[in-house]
Amino acid sequence: MTAHDTPHSADMTITAQTLTEFCDDYLSASAFKDYAPNGLQVDGGRPIRRIVTGVTACEALIDAAIAEDADAIMVHHGYFWKGEPMTITGMKGQRIRKLMQHGISLIGYHLPLDAHPKIGNNAKLAEMLGLTITEALYPHESHPVGNIATCPPQSAESLTQTITQALGRIPLHISGHYQYLADTAAPKLLKRIGICTGGAQDMIEQAAAMGCDAYISGEISERTTHSARELGIDYFACGHHATERAGIQALGDIIAQQFGLSVRFIDIDNPA
Repeated sequence: MTAHDTPHSADMTITAQTLTEFCDDYLSASAFKDYAPNGLQVDGGRPIRRIVTGVTACEALIDAAIAEDADAIMVHHGYFWKGEPMTITGMKGQRIRKLMQHGISLIGYHLPLDAHPKIGNNAKLAEMLGLTITEALYPHESHPVGNIATCPPQSAESLTQTITQALGRIPLHISGHYQYLADTAAPKLLKRIGICTGGAQDMIEQAAAMGCDAYISGEISERTTHSARELGIDYFACGHHATERAGIQALGDIIAQQFGLSVRFIDIDNPA
């Protein structure tokens, strides 16, 4: 587990509602039709002076927040997803019970944190990889959750090295060539890159349709390999967790600066 502190004043406090209103406005949360509610998901009922941020509101993050005496947890992956059981039982019940017993509020932002043009997961990943975002992956979206970026022409091996250095893990690279053609195909340079962090592997078809040389996301499915080869587009699966750490860290930095609160990012390791 690693952590990163931001400057704070121990005397400052705000309500969960005030914090949520600020984040809702900053992230344009009302503009998104999401798979889970954005904003305040569990009200711990006490003023907020110390915040823990993380990617997912798992029990390990809750335990870390309790150890930090945090009043709130802010995450990218919260609770109450569409299609899951509505009852607060089992694993979800245990998590929420711990939050309530310790008076800890839970605040989550999903698509708004992917899409933000400055601190969003896509924007921060592009920045880390030295890519320049130029347009939306889906041109009709006013708040795009996927983007297209450009970079100086480079090989797949070079981009793999850049990703490895930035994220601390080697991505799974699928070449846009059939293996039996690999020896005869001309070397391909990548300069137009589609990006959508997390579990957006199926957007590879849109990336190909938009003329991208490569597509970067977090996860990979069995079908993704065939899509990459048959569409002629290189694919880089960089890890769902790894590609979505930067957005919530950046939001925590904004909150610390805005309100003078203690904000600590805690990374619960996840290889997926």
